[in-house]
Amino acid sequence: MTKTIGFGFIGLGGMARAHLRSIRRFPDAAVTAVCDVSAEGARAFAAEAGGVPEERIYADYRALVADPAVDVVVCVTPNDTHAGVIRACLEAGKPFMAEKPFTRTFEEAEELIALYRERPVPNMIGFSYRYQPQFRLARELVRSGKLGPIRHVFIQYLQSWGSAAVGTPLVWRFDKAVTGTGTLGDLGSHMIDTARFLIGEFEEVSGRLATLIPERKHPATGALAPVEVDDFACFHASLAGGVPAVFQTTRNALGSGNQHEAYIYGDFGTLFVSSENARTVTWIHKTLEEPEAVREELPVSAEGGVDQWDEFMKLLRGERSDLVTTVEDGYVNQEVMEAILASERRKAVVSLPYRQ
Repeated sequence: MTKTIGFGFIGLGGMARAHLRSIRRFPDAAVTAVCDVSAEGARAFAAEAGGVPEERIYADYRALVADPAVDVVVCVTPNDTHAGVIRACLEAGKPFMAEKPFTRTFEEAEELIALYRERPVPNMIGFSYRYQPQFRLARELVRSGKLGPIRHVFIQYLQSWGSAAVGTPLVWRFDKAVTGTGTLGDLGSHMIDTARFLIGEFEEVSGRLATLIPERKHPATGALAPVEVDDFACFHASLAGGVPAVFQTTRNALGSGNQHEAYIYGDFGTLFVSSENARTVTWIHKTLEEPEAVREELPVSAEGGVDQWDEFMKLLRGERSDLVTTVEDGYVNQEVMEAILASERRKAVVSLPYRQ
């Protein structure tokens, strides 16, 4: 008989419910404990998850990690608790899945990578675009040589919910004490992972960050309060082999929904891939028959994607995919972001690996 794996959920918002829908597909998985700062929200999620008993509804994540009924931890919390939860899991020897960014600060990342290398456990950091079929097809096409030598790359991630016309108040994603950075850590971390996934490692960066809307209404008082994190970030980079790359991300792009996309320019053509189109990638190239460049929509096979939870469950069963993002990837991602922040402070190009 297959042993049921007990999952403990920490942070019970929208992403936790998305993970809950995924976990229901596995007959050998069950939610055995939950934790949230809202007692009411925790009880509602416990009921939704199949009736987690009252004694396993926690307000303190450390108690959940210590619970013997919890085999694996799923951390879906704001950035300021990522390091604490991951540290508790490593010390308890329990596998975990945690959302990105890896940590709030680079100092936290350095502490955790040292502990992880001493006491490794199966884990996944949630850079979810690696699992989408269009991004995987793009990677295969780059690796196959279809584009020829890669000459340069442009990656962007645009959202509109922070724009002035929307009037979003000072939610936690604008609170430096909670997030560490703003759009750089939230959306920029995905761009960094996409570049590593499609092209290779970062060699150097030059960054520019801005706070376009410096004040927002405090949700409790209604008074204007300062915004201390970036809501726009751009950076230049040199990727593996010296490939130049340009990145931009903002929450102020009115008209953009969840627009994460990459243009990859090679000698044989240009490849375009977007989070907003999972069915095709665009291939722009020359043919002998046409004097102008041809735009071809390459179909994406639904089987080309790999479900994030399928990969995580395989990992827990002892299988290993070289495409799963772990603490090691989370650390490198945080290191690149820290180099971008250092570049902004110094007004200079910063090399990787980064050393303070």
